[in-house]
Amino acid sequence: MHTLRRNLTDGLAIAAMAISFALAWGSPFVTTSPARAQDQAQPHEPAQPQPDQAKSATFTGTIVREGQQYSLRDSSGETFKLDDAERAKPFVGKAVKITGELDEQAKMIHVESIESASA
Repeated sequence: MHTLRRNLTDGLAIAAMAISFALAWGSPFVTTSPARAQDQAQPHEPAQPQPDQAKSATFTGTIVREGQQYSLRDSSGETFKLDDAERAKPFVGKAVKITGELDEQAKMIHVESIESASA
């Protein structure tokens, strides 16, 4: 009886350590919250790049025309100018996914690619 109790205690301690290590190192089999998986998804709002180094990001929204300028209107209603009118023109009024770099001061996206959001 004493040996059985000791074996169960040792087994539970090993299992607890294994779970602790899996949580600490971010095992793909153990997650701490469902929101964490959403945080790792591609951003759909404009990213905040570092001032010294701009990085490509993905932006989603609808292409709108404002005079001769084309812009992306995101889900919050904020607009960002697009630097490539020729690429934006076919997508006016459509939901799109844009890859590019955000210039925060000018509120302009330097477009690398535009594709339909349903793609």
